[in-house]
Amino acid sequence: MHDRSSDREALARDALSEVLQDLRIANGTYARCGLAGTWGIDFAAQGQARFHFVAAGHCWLRGPKRAWTELYAGDVVLLPHGKGHALASKARARRIPLEKMPIQPIGERTYQMQAGVRGSPTTLVCCSVDFEQPAAHPLLELMPPMLLVRGGGAHDAALSPILEAMAAEVLARRVGAATVMTRLADVVIARVVRAWAESRTEDTRGWLAAIRDPQIGRAIAAIHRKPGEPWTVESLADVAGASRSVFSERFSALMGVPPARYLAQWRMHLASSWLRNDRVTVAEAAMRLGYESEAAFSRAFKRFTGVPPSAMRREPAASLPRWLN
Repeated sequence: MHDRSSDREALARDALSEVLQDLRIANGTYARCGLAGTWGIDFAAQGQARFHFVAAGHCWLRGPKRAWTELYAGDVVLLPHGKGHALASKARARRIPLEKMPIQPIGERTYQMQAGVRGSPTTLVCCSVDFEQPAAHPLLELMPPMLLVRGGGAHDAALSPILEAMAAEVLARRVGAATVMTRLADVVIARVVRAWAESRTEDTRGWLAAIRDPQIGRAIAAIHRKPGEPWTVESLADVAGASRSVFSERFSALMGVPPARYLAQWRMHLASSWLRNDRVTVAEAAMRLGYESEAAFSRAFKRFTGVPPSAMRREPAASLPRWLN
């Protein structure tokens, strides 16, 4: 017999950590850059996320908003949406597009770049990564164009040695280096995102405020962990450890929609991603989300999106309305 108490114990853990477990890297490319003298690199906008770690020395970053920021050893920058930006030895230095820099492959998806011989040296670890099912993760939609964590995370002592391990691994030229780098990048990105989420204490409404709430956060984590479960307001209130009325009122106040509405929206958001990006069938999407029949799922999908689920498979550009605030 299934032990429901074990489910409750699992869902009682920190809700943000629960959701962060789904923010996984699918693949990536990694480079160690040794730069000296006067230099500048333009990174064009791309579909992948990027992050840069200053392993030694210092440099300047021109962010997506075109402002220049000085970076020091230990600083980490994450650009979750892959916006265009630049790195340089000094602000407003002459820059060269990344594709014209002397980049040498040293292994599977690992590279090195060496430029300049005189002047103060700077060592960077630069990564481009894809996320698994990016359209299905609410944190990616909420994140700003750029996240900066100073000094490897002043409140996260474990982050600095992980970043140093990445810097060493990219030049080790050992079998499986790309796999190891992916695992390390998973941890780094999760910790950077967590630091950002924890800093957003001014948010009193919306998804981040709700996921941090001790009761509502558990319910949201449960919905995200098991979207096909036959959830009701009563069963979600039970997960949250609150009465039905208190739970429903608190959930609506934080999220702006009642629990049943959020559940349905999240299911349709997932279904849209699966149909458009993973090319699953309508029948499979219906089964994953716990619908009794393909027809019932199709009716629900069209009610929320205005189009039948088959349209998502025909039109890759189609998307659901923005609903996370």
